[in-house]
Amino acid sequence: MKPKYMVGLAVVGLALAYLIFGGLGQNLVYFITPSEYFQQADRYQNRAVRLGGLVKQGSLSYNPQTLELRFVVTDGVKEIPIRSSGTTPPALFGENRGVVVEGRFEGETFVSQNLLVKHSETYQAPKEGWTPEQVRKLIEETQ
Repeated sequence: MKPKYMVGLAVVGLALAYLIFGGLGQNLVYFITPSEYFQQADRYQNRAVRLGGLVKQGSLSYNPQTLELRFVVTDGVKEIPIRSSGTTPPALFGENRGVVVEGRFEGETFVSQNLLVKHSETYQAPKEGWTPEQVRKLIEETQ
């Protein structure tokens, strides 16, 4: 094979590798857990981060007049209070469910600008002829 073809193939290969692996890092959703936060709290102050965990049972509070949502995210070891405002919580959002919040720490409270809610990975279509009540029950069972 001629040297100019080898150089051309190398350039094309490097360009493809950059597009594949360079773009991959930007599209992955990395987050820290509450335990990881407390190990290096100073590192995450005043920085945009993603915090992930479960919404603690009994911690959810939503005010529809002010659109303020408060809850606690836990990883089973540590807990962090979350404050979010300006939007209605997503339909799949609730206690004991996985969530990733994007925002910043302000002292010991995490102020969220965005909620990413984990949903069920199973899908079960309603059967033909089901009543609305049966469909509603199916939806509640999968949440």
